[in-house]
Amino acid sequence: MARDDCQRIAVAENLLTIDGAFGEGGGQILRTAVGLAAAWGGGAGVRVVNIRANRPKPGLRPQHLAAVHAVAEVCDGRLDGASAGAGALTFRPGRPRAGQYRFDVGTAGSAILVLQTVLPALLAAEGDSEVVITGGTHNPFAPCFEYLRDVFIPLASAANAAMAVTLERAGFYPAGGGRIRCQVRGLGDRRHLGPLRLTSRGQVRRVEGISAAAESLPAHIVRRQRDRLLERLRQAGLAGDIEQARWPADSPGTVVFVRALFQRSLGGFFALGRRGKPAETVADEAADELLGFLASDGAVDPHAADQLITLLALAPGTSELTTTRITPHLLTNAEVVRRITGRQVVIEGEPDSPGKVILK
Repeated sequence: MARDDCQRIAVAENLLTIDGAFGEGGGQILRTAVGLAAAWGGGAGVRVVNIRANRPKPGLRPQHLAAVHAVAEVCDGRLDGASAGAGALTFRPGRPRAGQYRFDVGTAGSAILVLQTVLPALLAAEGDSEVVITGGTHNPFAPCFEYLRDVFIPLASAANAAMAVTLERAGFYPAGGGRIRCQVRGLGDRRHLGPLRLTSRGQVRRVEGISAAAESLPAHIVRRQRDRLLERLRQAGLAGDIEQARWPADSPGTVVFVRALFQRSLGGFFALGRRGKPAETVADEAADELLGFLASDGAVDPHAADQLITLLALAPGTSELTTTRITPHLLTNAEVVRRITGRQVVIEGEPDSPGKVILK
């Protein structure tokens, strides 16, 4: 057999195929697959097929393309098939590189999800990095900026993942145009991440948050959101410190974000406004999420459980998290983690109920 033929077979055998239509079936399958492959090492590539096959607009959208191109740049990776609407792509990672990076989603697609895709590789890189991403910062299908800064990053720091983020401009749907800046401390090796054990949250210490809107909207909207949230907190016997803010933005939009800090953990919840949606309804949605969390058992909120396992999959040792709700998103992400890393991920509990996640 010719040498070139042998090399082609070796490459084919070093590709892991991931079905992008299984489980929850969204873009997170793709982002987790390429993000972990870039950070895991060993040179193994992934082929993701049936990308978002069950979505109304299947295939790669601008947000997903931005994420995979970003992670390929960070690790000198090779992408095949990464084009708008494509249902499959192949990613062969190189070695993660620290550096100065700028990425543009080009739409109101989430800048936060692009950042979370490249974070595993940047944490595994040797040296510190700075990333500037333009796109949506407050997107209904992704964590908002405040959740990233005030929930995900503090929790991840307990696993030795050091990051700092700044909101330089808010980006609401449909124009986007927001900008975030993130500094990441590279560890040189993914194994320098540490395991986490978050199984009980303890007593609530304080509640805080923000009511904000694009400055093109009337100031009374921000005030009404805040007043309603404070009213809901008082009714529940909670005191809260809620800031108000108005931001320059290319599109009008509003957000209410609230987090609860406990003795050993924290949780965050948010809601976004839109045309025709009363300010009080935005506040009620965020309050309902918070109060539902407080009424249930679990150390972290459902979004944190889903997002943290991607980082904890890189850390040696056993991690344990309890969450107030096992979501389809969590179950799907756990399966991708198993496939990419070979880690044993055990989820105890029933879907849509409290449960525990164990990474062995």
